[in-house]
Amino acid sequence: MGVMDLFWSYEGALVGGSAGIPVTFNENGDAPGHYDIYQYQVKDNATRAYSVIGEWANKLHLNIHTMQWPSGSRQVPASICSLPCKPGERKKIVKGIPCCWHCELCDGYQYQVDKYNCKICHFDMRPNENHTGCRPIPIVKLEWYSPWAVAPVFFAIIGIIATLFVVITFIRYNDTPIVKASGRELSYVLLTGIFLCYAITFLMIAEPDVAICSMRRIFLGLGMSISYAALLTKTNRIYRIFEQGKKSVSAPRFISPASQLMITFSFISVQLLGVCIWFIADPPHSYIDYDDQKTANPQFARGILKCDISDLSLICLLGYSMLLMVTCTVYAIKTRGVPETFNEAKPIGFTMYTTCIVWLAFIPIFFGTAQSAEKVSTTALQSYTLCHH
Repeated sequence: MGVMDLFWSYEGALVGGSAGIPVTFNENGDAPGHYDIYQYQVKDNATRAYSVIGEWANKLHLNIHTMQWPSGSRQVPASICSLPCKPGERKKIVKGIPCCWHCELCDGYQYQVDKYNCKICHFDMRPNENHTGCRPIPIVKLEWYSPWAVAPVFFAIIGIIATLFVVITFIRYNDTPIVKASGRELSYVLLTGIFLCYAITFLMIAEPDVAICSMRRIFLGLGMSISYAALLTKTNRIYRIFEQGKKSVSAPRFISPASQLMITFSFISVQLLGVCIWFIADPPHSYIDYDDQKTANPQFARGILKCDISDLSLICLLGYSMLLMVTCTVYAIKTRGVPETFNEAKPIGFTMYTTCIVWLAFIPIFFGTAQSAEKVSTTALQSYTLCHH
């Protein structure tokens, strides 16, 4: 019998080994492999050694519980290239490996359109919490209970009460010499302007609509124009009287109460004419400003309901009042040397000096104020501060 014949005769047969373990042969005449599987592990006492975690005998046998993974974890890691992306994240495929990707968050004002793309929400929308869709940006306005509204309203009410008290006092003593000497006709005009300056506070805080925006355009600059027109007419009258007195004993023209009222109303009509042109060129309306409070975090974004009066338009609206104020200040300087019997000149001069300072402070504060509510409050405070002086 040859060697090959002996091999074929033992093919598939069980032969007893010296250790009592059966010895088998496969169809190729090879004995099946038997291997121990080791893992280099860190023991409890910080020593490192190889530990048996399984074996191979025709098939793999692993003891999962005795295996160690990175960071000492016993949890079997997932054998995948990339984990599924969370809601609000898009897949960015790794170049050259189509089954692998990176998850990128749809941040800012973006939301997840599909698995691979993000898109920015519409200007009046913001993403939801998990950036899977968009929702409307909340609309806010200046509320009556806001700190930016409470203080102006409080002072405006006090100012209106004080103004009405003065008006009632003037009416009660209308025919007395002291009221007549003060120029009662122009005094009533001046008190009307002061009243409007205080009353505009309520229009500035009221919810903007077409009617409120129209009244803001009319009365915001009208109150100050009426006040400054009356003061300018008074100072101009005093100046002309003393200039005429240096030349002749005759009285200058247009110093009667009726003439003074006509001059004052002509100044006021210029303000009203400008407002009418503004109405025709750009009809008033309210709108929602989404840029004023569009924060980096979309969860804090707000739309501001406001009138269509820009910062530049507001300054132009008040520009005529500033012109009247400056002209009145010039006449106040010219009349600073009048006799003490003309007691109106010096108080008017002092008023104009302080008013100029208030205006110089108002403009940079207004343009440096970011929030719409703060601007409304600043404008209201400025309005009745000027009238108070």
